[in-house]
Amino acid sequence: MSLTTPESVWKLQAALDVKAKEEPGYRFYSLYDKIHRDDVLRHAWRCCRANGGVPGVDGQSFEKIEAWGVERWLRELAEELRDRKYSPQAVLRVWIPKSDGKERPLGIPTIRDRVVQMAAVIVLEPIFEADLAEEQYGYRRGRSAHDAVREIHGLLKRGYCEVVDCDLSGYFNSIPHHELMKSVVRRISDGTLLALIKAWLEMPVEEDDGRGGKYRSTSARDSGRGTPQGAPISPLLSNLYMRRFVLGWKQRGYEKHLKARVVVYADDFVILCRGNAVRAKEQMQKIMTALKLTVNEKKTRIAHVPEESFDFLGYTLGRCYSTRTGRAYIGSKPSQKRVKGICAEISDMTRRHTQRKPVEVIVNEMNRKLRGWGNYFCLGAVSRSYRIVDSHARHRLRQWLNAKHRSRGTHPVRYPDAYMHMGLGLHQLVQTTRNLPWAKA
Repeated sequence: MSLTTPESVWKLQAALDVKAKEEPGYRFYSLYDKIHRDDVLRHAWRCCRANGGVPGVDGQSFEKIEAWGVERWLRELAEELRDRKYSPQAVLRVWIPKSDGKERPLGIPTIRDRVVQMAAVIVLEPIFEADLAEEQYGYRRGRSAHDAVREIHGLLKRGYCEVVDCDLSGYFNSIPHHELMKSVVRRISDGTLLALIKAWLEMPVEEDDGRGGKYRSTSARDSGRGTPQGAPISPLLSNLYMRRFVLGWKQRGYEKHLKARVVVYADDFVILCRGNAVRAKEQMQKIMTALKLTVNEKKTRIAHVPEESFDFLGYTLGRCYSTRTGRAYIGSKPSQKRVKGICAEISDMTRRHTQRKPVEVIVNEMNRKLRGWGNYFCLGAVSRSYRIVDSHARHRLRQWLNAKHRSRGTHPVRYPDAYMHMGLGLHQLVQTTRNLPWAKA
């Protein structure tokens, strides 16, 4: 989040952070009044506005709220919270396609609920951050997916070369409410706030019924499981529950006795071992069963590096080869799946139905996509992947130009590479590798 935190909010978070770190057993009993503070709610609104997103079940958009008056809207919301009249609405469920052809559910709360949840995150995050394990990298300030990949790379180089590549089945939808609330109650004793968190976990879900109408279900409340993906509070709660696995792994002595280190990013995790990978996998399954989570047996496997490789957070880690010397080494590179994914997205951006757009617009859209992809995939041996993506981008833009100007067929205009990059300004990934310390190989 790039927004600057107001000084008053920062001081509140700093005080909560200090208290949580100084007294690990302390339970915070007066937090609900912090959530409806004007400065906290205003900052929560700015965070939600920066994240964007579509309206929820009430159809209220950011633009409508701004036309109504943000300050007025926030005052009314604060009054609802102070008077204990606030209650969450249903979550709008949409289905997002996955690369394997399946779909995953995404829950979209109303903007009103998003702002209140974000206010709760602002207050709760410094408390729970003090308790999260060093092995957890997801959804945390000052930590990133790159840090997780670097940690794994370092462990591989130090001889932790037997890897249990783990996968959980529907983690976010499987988190048991009762056990999760136990983790929350360990630090929070504010009854009003606890009731609010429980209400967010049990929000009904609304989705299309396939016949032009709407269908509502209360599956989360009925099953006592799940935290909706897409809700601001969900990452914090999911981290809090995954902490149980990390602590269980260490407290039972598996890290020491099995020489097995865990690296976690949200619900993605690997166990890196110096031998004993089979036992590590067995013990991991036992802990997950105790946590009422399901291990995906088909996707969970043991990889022996460098003979084998594995994928984590879009990177493939294993044996790489230097482009200069041909020397083999253990490293990371963008996975084939992610390379194919960005190429497919570029193809979609340059299909026939986009030919009415000016070329400048198409190039700008492609550049945003290429820069974003390159900013994430900047670790390890990226040069070959960059060349593939650059070549595909030029090919698709060249086809788009020929189709737009009707120069296909026997006499297409070739549009040289230099014109693509120098003339039209198409971003070139390979030109960025000189600034990447990990991209030299």
